[in-house]
Amino acid sequence: MKITWKRLFAGVVTLAAAGLIVAWSGIIHIRASTGHWRVTDWFLHWVMRSSVRTAALGVQPPAFTPGMLTLAAGHYETGCAGCHGSPAMPRPVAVQNMLPPPPDLKAVVSTWSDAQLYEIVRHGIRYTGMPAWPAVERDDEVWAMVAFLRAYPKLDQATYRRLAGFSATQSQDFSQVVTTCAGCHSPTRLYDESLIPHLAGQSETYLRNSLAAYAAGKRPSGVMAAALSRLSNVDRERLARHFANEKTSTPTGVVSKAGGRGETLAQHGDKARGLAACAACHDTADANQAYPRLAGQPAAYLESQLHLFRAGIRGGGDYAPIMTRVASGLTDDDIRALADYYSAISMD
Repeated sequence: MKITWKRLFAGVVTLAAAGLIVAWSGIIHIRASTGHWRVTDWFLHWVMRSSVRTAALGVQPPAFTPGMLTLAAGHYETGCAGCHGSPAMPRPVAVQNMLPPPPDLKAVVSTWSDAQLYEIVRHGIRYTGMPAWPAVERDDEVWAMVAFLRAYPKLDQATYRRLAGFSATQSQDFSQVVTTCAGCHSPTRLYDESLIPHLAGQSETYLRNSLAAYAAGKRPSGVMAAALSRLSNVDRERLARHFANEKTSTPTGVVSKAGGRGETLAQHGDKARGLAACAACHDTADANQAYPRLAGQPAAYLESQLHLFRAGIRGGGDYAPIMTRVASGLTDDDIRALADYYSAISMD
């Protein structure tokens, strides 16, 4: 029989119609309890790995720092451990009956490169329970999670609890909510390389506006989106009041680690380059209460926030556009010098 374009078209239409009839009939079951055929399971995983491999081409991982681990660990405890388990908690039985079941990450992390883990964490995986990162524009948070996952297989229970703060809870009691926040923000956990800020001593206005911006998505953060997902407006107000009234602690360090450059920019700016002094707005007795206090914040945190402002993705309250414009004129050296200067001076 001679194959013509007409017959080929008719064959394709017939096959498509037959497929629709079979799908409509309901004889193809979607039961998770019976699992996939082996060939189906192999094919789906092969497609997934091939897709991740191709998407990760050309992605260059940054240098990982210890601060990334503490930033990501608390989020892992609240957002990931419920499916994947952790060194402190095995995978729940219920999720092991999902199709596909969330893997034990200690067994699979080593099979992916850093760039591939970045692709998975940032974008998630279709047809599974793996979601995309809540704020896909926050590459810094995604890379922090990749750094944590790379270290994850070697974490014992004690180390994991220390990194995560291990204060995640399902309780809505406000005292427990405060304890949960302190699991990351406690002054005893913050140091110069921390990517997490001190909350104590900030104004209630600034903290309230920041929490509202996170909750509304105006200040993108996958970490904070998960942390605030179960809190009411009243809880956010109470948290702002609580941390604003919390006693500050004075960090140790030597002012002007950058040879005076940070202090000069902070106190006088750079008129030749059109840079205003930071002290014109921050850390003065009559400062706008909607502006944050910078003194004593971890250097790595300050540096990361300035980079986010410069990239135009930091967001925040009504005054965030001011900082976006200011940061656009800062060089990497400026940012590092300012971060070192403010991290080394007293919060009091």
